[in-house]
Amino acid sequence: MTEAKSGDTVRLHYKGTLDDGSVFDSSEGREPLEFTVGSGQIIPGLDRAIPGMKVGDEKTVNIAAADAYGPVNPDARQAVPRSNIPENVPLEVGLQLQAQTENGQMMTVTVVEVGEAEVILDANHPLAGKDLTFEIEITGIN
Repeated sequence: MTEAKSGDTVRLHYKGTLDDGSVFDSSEGREPLEFTVGSGQIIPGLDRAIPGMKVGDEKTVNIAAADAYGPVNPDARQAVPRSNIPENVPLEVGLQLQAQTENGQMMTVTVVEVGEAEVILDANHPLAGKDLTFEIEITGIN
């Protein structure tokens, strides 16, 4: 039976959990995740766990934050004058917004603090700084 290697297109089912056991993502009820091994399409720690696996193989992979979404970057937090945010946006901690960077790219930011004069927005990935565990099952290799 064929073993997955760099350059192969792989399909897998997965469940991702945090250290406290809470599920942050899963393919349950959906099509398997499909990607090319070694292409950088998924987080590095998970990508490195795939080579050598065969269709039907299952594995639990523990991934340190550095090999997942990286550490929390304090510079990714920014204070924005409240007047710069449209009045129809219901500002509350945890709300995710789409923001446009100076070069026109869209990015997701999370409201982490709401003050009278300013709002603190965080552009870190929601899973930055977190160790992750994935239960995976290979369903196809091409």
